Amino acid sequence: MTTYTPDSAHREKVLQDHLIDQLVSGEGYLRRDAKSDYDRALAMDRDLVVRFLSESQSEEWQKLTAHYSDSAEDTLFTQLTRALKDRGLLDVLRQGLKIVPGIKFSLCYFRPASTLEPKRVEEYKANILSVMDEVAYSGRHESRIDVVLFLNGLPVATLEAKNLLTGSTFRHAEKQYRKDRSPAGEPLLTFQRGALVHFAMDEDNVSMTTRLANGKTRFLPFNRGRERGAGNPDVADEFRVAYLYRPGDWGEAIFSRRVLLEIIGQFMHVEKTGKDVVMIFPRFQQLDAVRRLISHAGANGPGRNYLIQHSAGSGKSNTIGWLAHQAINLHDVSNTPVFNTAIIVTDRVVLDRQLQETVAQFEQTKGLVKTIDGTSKQLKEAIAKGARIIVTTIQKFSTDHLKAISGQGTRTFAVIIDEAHSSQSGKSAQAMTDALTRDETSSADIEDLILDYQKSRGPQVNISFFAFTATPRNVTLERFGIKGPDGLPVAFHEYSMRQAIEEGFILDVLQNYMTYKAYYQLEKTIEDDPELSGRRGQRKVARFASLHPTAIGQKVEIIVEHFRRHVMGELGGQAKAMIVTQSREHALRYYFGIRAYLDAENYGDLRALVAFSGELTHEGETYTEADLNGFSETELPGRFDGFKPDGTPYPDTYQILIVAEKYQTGFDQPKLCAMYIDRKLAGLQAVQTLSRLNRTKVGKENTYILDFQNTMEDIQTAFRPFYEATSLEAMSDPNQVYELEGRLFKFGYLDRGEVDRFAETFYSGALSGSDRARLEGLVREAVQRFEADEDEGRQEEFRQLLKSYMRFYGFVAQVIRLEDTSLEKLYSYASWLSRLFPNREVPPDIEITQDMLRLQAFKVVHKEQGSASLSPGDKEALKAISEFGAKPYTEDEQRELSEIVKAFNDRHGTEFTEDDFIRYEPTYQATLDDDMTDMLRNNAPDVVYSAFSQAFFQGAIRMFQRDNDMRDIVLTDPAARDKLIRFFFNRALREVKGDAA
Repeated sequence: MTTYTPDSAHREKVLQDHLIDQLVSGEGYLRRDAKSDYDRALAMDRDLVVRFLSESQSEEWQKLTAHYSDSAEDTLFTQLTRALKDRGLLDVLRQGLKIVPGIKFSLCYFRPASTLEPKRVEEYKANILSVMDEVAYSGRHESRIDVVLFLNGLPVATLEAKNLLTGSTFRHAEKQYRKDRSPAGEPLLTFQRGALVHFAMDEDNVSMTTRLANGKTRFLPFNRGRERGAGNPDVADEFRVAYLYRPGDWGEAIFSRRVLLEIIGQFMHVEKTGKDVVMIFPRFQQLDAVRRLISHAGANGPGRNYLIQHSAGSGKSNTIGWLAHQAINLHDVSNTPVFNTAIIVTDRVVLDRQLQETVAQFEQTKGLVKTIDGTSKQLKEAIAKGARIIVTTIQKFSTDHLKAISGQGTRTFAVIIDEAHSSQSGKSAQAMTDALTRDETSSADIEDLILDYQKSRGPQVNISFFAFTATPRNVTLERFGIKGPDGLPVAFHEYSMRQAIEEGFILDVLQNYMTYKAYYQLEKTIEDDPELSGRRGQRKVARFASLHPTAIGQKVEIIVEHFRRHVMGELGGQAKAMIVTQSREHALRYYFGIRAYLDAENYGDLRALVAFSGELTHEGETYTEADLNGFSETELPGRFDGFKPDGTPYPDTYQILIVAEKYQTGFDQPKLCAMYIDRKLAGLQAVQTLSRLNRTKVGKENTYILDFQNTMEDIQTAFRPFYEATSLEAMSDPNQVYELEGRLFKFGYLDRGEVDRFAETFYSGALSGSDRARLEGLVREAVQRFEADEDEGRQEEFRQLLKSYMRFYGFVAQVIRLEDTSLEKLYSYASWLSRLFPNREVPPDIEITQDMLRLQAFKVVHKEQGSASLSPGDKEALKAISEFGAKPYTEDEQRELSEIVKAFNDRHGTEFTEDDFIRYEPTYQATLDDDMTDMLRNNAPDVVYSAFSQAFFQGAIRMFQRDNDMRDIVLTDPAARDKLIRFFFNRALREVKGDAA
């Protein structure tokens, strides 16, 4: 062990010496002398390479020496150097080296999945780990790297260590790598050929990179996280970075034999996208999550639930891919495979292409990964044939014939769920569980059969669920969480949004937040005052106002000018923006509005795309997304990015994407720098939508959000539960299922005897046509009693309560085993009853049209601006399920259109100025004909004003023939009339003189 005097204990070398001492004494490393043992030209420890090959593979070594005699070593290193240059170190370590004639060397032995073959275990133990310090690596100068780690004589990691007590930090080490460690002509530092990873560190922090590129080198944090933020926690009697070189409560050391070889053999991979090549080294939280999950599953077997709360930007697709591949190779202590099959499930209807590709690229055995991008029949076959890794969507499990799969109860499954929300607590998730657990049964006891069905909803001994999400809901926590110290469910592993932001893996999208408020004034333009449903009428009036060309037009101007002024120059002119609208029709109107404004202002350097599903009709024309954009929907992500899959650019570039629902979640576009929000957002939807902005890209430092619908407080409230670890206030009380059951029977519509008779037939096996008729007849008994009740309020309350029972029972039965067949019977009966209820008769609404309302005035006002970012500790627990939507139905109050308009104006109006009034626009346009334009252009203002005033006044009178509002003010108040006319006169002068200029 290296020792120091009190005067020297603060020096920079202390950390690197301590690290080396710990590796040698605790992790079995050999300490080697860089001056005598390191070959600068080959960038390796020649003696250890020879030692490893000759001792672990003596037969192959004898072939080499017999064939090449005195030149055996030279031949070896010539071929090894060539392989490193052509294939890279990672591939050489995994695939080995071939030398004529038929000599095959393994440069590394990875840990076997089981101990059934002792020879494989001994080979693994034969690996030689070694360390050197102060390594002079270049043939051109004497620069030295602090520490280099070797595997069987080949360099796998370099480290530059700094000392906080001397005023240098890991940032200085990063700078040293960028400035003084040029990879050109240096085999140790050359990407892929040299060391696999380079660490910059001090006593508190670690960062790493797999590619040195001078000033363009990008380092990523490799820290454990401190109090759900960036950094590392304190370690008793040790440096905070002790996890690199010694075991602790974090598990085995990163540089230990087991972990380091796992990283090289099972985690690292080369990712190629177009012309870009990246070598992936796992981040700490990815490595930690996978290793902890695999360790726990290996020790406890299948039948467990795991919730992994990893923030957006955490590299979730890679983590899922690593977990799937390691799960199918996992063995317990008795060398029995823990999982026969890993099934990766996403709730996106279109299978996530990035997830497919990520999982497939880890495939080292051809045919291991089966992607289900066709029908559920394809999925059924994959499960039945015992495919090892299956990638599919949850919807594929929802078809009836898949539920019929039997005999799967003896096989074990690791079900890995991408974006686990409430969809994994519904019917599709239950169908999936059924398919993977249901065994053939010969029991004739109907109660046993029903109990089996009920048990299949709960935890299954042959299925472990690994649920990934950045934003767990209360049901997600209860369904997949583990019990925390206070007895409430928590995530098994977490990587918080706060930590991801502080570490720079995602951007803080709330850093630049600006809100606007739109003010409207409407007026009724028909003599009739039709009665409308109050609630729906209000919504229709609001929709009419928000779709008005003037409302869209003013917002479009704000959006485009903000983008040009603040966003367009970001990322070297490649910045993109998204406009989030409240409906498909709004998206279409925005598209036309943006296009018209860009044409009017001659902004030829901006182009927009629109995304909406299906067809839309506008002004008699029918449009689709593909019609407007000029290419298919599947091409949109690539076209918006600007580059084809092979990396070549498209001829046209687009900066703005207008969306309605589509692309608000699951859309990764790092060039997205701004969002313009014109829809109400709350809770999970707000977080998922705005998180489209958080992806990082070199040069991307700022994000911008302009919000026309929400306040900063609204958005902060939505983000708060997910900023750090998501928690629950309390567990949902499962006994509420009995409360719901009791309330349902109190209505008098249900009969327990009928429910029992229904169950006897329903659960008896395959159903015939007569069985179905019998079931329907039993359920219609309750329907008749329901229809005989003239109290519509009670009927509506029962409808809602029945839905609440079905949802809550479906959830509770997945969390615990209820052991009560009456609840399962009622659930199946209720599912039929809800489908046979008579449809509620809702009178048709009167559609709001231009003939009924006129937008009299409109303006958009800038309200809030600044940072809406959350602070450490700013969190809020989610509430347990305790309330059910089952309130008596009351007839919606009928209101006259005038009342609705007044209420709308009271809510959305303010004191308008002359600038806000648009009702005189047609009068102004009619007045400014060719003759008036010539008069204004060729005469002094005082000469032409009289003619303009008379023409405008005549136009106003003609307008009042159609509209008598405000007639008295304009006709009888000369001052008000003059003020109004002066406003439009001055505007006319500006426009005409401007055109002439």
